[in-house]
Amino acid sequence: MKLGILETGQPCEALRAQFGGYADMFAALLGPEFQYHRFDVQALELPGAVELCDAYLVTGSPAGVYDPLPWIAPLMDFLREAKGRTRLAGVCFGHQIMAEAFGGQVIKSPKGWGVGLHAYEVLDAGRFIGGTRQVSLIASHQDQVVTLPPGARVLAGSHFTPYAALAYDDGMSVSIQPHPEFSTAFAEALIASRTGGPLTLGQGEAAMASLSAPNDSLRVGDWLRGFLRG
Repeated sequence: MKLGILETGQPCEALRAQFGGYADMFAALLGPEFQYHRFDVQALELPGAVELCDAYLVTGSPAGVYDPLPWIAPLMDFLREAKGRTRLAGVCFGHQIMAEAFGGQVIKSPKGWGVGLHAYEVLDAGRFIGGTRQVSLIASHQDQVVTLPPGARVLAGSHFTPYAALAYDDGMSVSIQPHPEFSTAFAEALIASRTGGPLTLGQGEAAMASLSAPNDSLRVGDWLRGFLRG
């Protein structure tokens, strides 16, 4: 099965050298059953046709969906074209740009940074992860979806991030704000690199301490793998 990874950003050079890029992290999470095709969206590389891959996944990015960057509008056009025709999944920035492209709104949240291990209440276990009422995943974001797109259903959320996981009425599109692809080691290195700017020392210490608790990245990875397979 061909899975198109729409890469909308990369870790900094030092972290990429140690942990790989976001596409590498998703390949490790989802496993060898997919044939991975990478598209450098920031270089304006997008699939020439929706049918080129069986499903697509949009990665995280340091960019905001509201930034005046030349690749944002073409990516949203592609997502609108693909919606309902193939399976789509988005994570972090991918979650946000899917919501924006499909009629919602994303802003830089006045709540500030969501970083470290966050717990989310599962609101629709039938579509998300059955048998549990809560999942814990690593978060790293300032932007949030604040207006739901038409036809979107909330799968999971928290007080800090009410719209943390969404499913769409076409039945072929889902997205989540936190990062199941982040290992604890990568999250530790990322938080350390940001503590003192843009994270305060207190934010960095609290986020680092939260990572010692168990997280559900493998369970969410299993769910995401099953969704993409259809």
